[in-house]
Amino acid sequence: MKKIINQPENVVDEMLKGIVAAHPSYVKRVEGFEILVRANSPQPKVALVSGGGSGHEPSHGGFVGKGMLDGAVAGAVFTSPTPDQVFEAVKAVNGGKGVLLVVKNYTGDIMNFEMAAEMAAEEGIQVEHVVVNDDVAVEDSTWTTGRRGIAGTVLVHKIAGAKAEAGGDLQEVKRVAEKVITNVKSMGMALTTCTVPAAGKPSFVLPENEVEIGMGIHGEPGTHREVIRSANEIVDHLLDKILADLNLAGGDEVAVLVNGLGGTPIMELYIANLRVASVLEEKGVTIAKTYVGNYMTSLDMEGFSISVLKLDAELKGLLLAAADTPGLVQN
Repeated sequence: MKKIINQPENVVDEMLKGIVAAHPSYVKRVEGFEILVRANSPQPKVALVSGGGSGHEPSHGGFVGKGMLDGAVAGAVFTSPTPDQVFEAVKAVNGGKGVLLVVKNYTGDIMNFEMAAEMAAEEGIQVEHVVVNDDVAVEDSTWTTGRRGIAGTVLVHKIAGAKAEAGGDLQEVKRVAEKVITNVKSMGMALTTCTVPAAGKPSFVLPENEVEIGMGIHGEPGTHREVIRSANEIVDHLLDKILADLNLAGGDEVAVLVNGLGGTPIMELYIANLRVASVLEEKGVTIAKTYVGNYMTSLDMEGFSISVLKLDAELKGLLLAAADTPGLVQN
């Protein structure tokens, strides 16, 4: 294993310190915890907290900032943060208007974030939560009942964060987040697996000429393995599954996220995006916003995912609202 690390047991702590060292005007760390919050927290508005296991950077700490998250909780690599950690994040960002927890649909995350919400309620803090389940690949998986939450979560952060920044109350912010969850669908593929630092070896092995279709962001199995095909053929397969769930019609508007998994050249992501744009154009669907890059990764995995969000006037306005975070590339 080749990793640019010191000791495997220190990777999360040193990563968070490195983020703060690079972006002190954006984020600060909650002392004693694996939590990043806005440098000027708490704010007098609804606060958003998300998080999960580390290894998905820039999610989630990279999206702490104006117009997105107020706090991000970092568990160990691919491991849910504890309820105590989430609770501390809630307390650190609570500005008196309530806190919305954005949780990806993994069993450990749901359990621990819900426990933290109960702990906060006992302290008199108003907390709601939403569960993101955008992955159309599989219905149930290794760590999930129902569909997994993957890169579409970033669009939930963006739009719900914009609503909170605009002064929406807790129920309004939750409603908008749930609307995004209903209308965003994603699916991914991998050319290689990833290597967890503490394990020191790949989580599984793919033959040189095969890819995994529909895998999860922790290296969970997908729908099947197949011999690698062209970029266009791979995109078509993923989009067919996504669009079957969205029921788009000519004249609809969407946002597109072509997300790298950590080890994929940006060149290849843009090639994939070209096919996405072409297919949607053929269907008469307008793309209002495109994101291409690494937004929710899987350590050093080579591969990508596609997320498509069906927009209405409300969602489009919030998506295009100004935001400023270390990990968000605006174009």
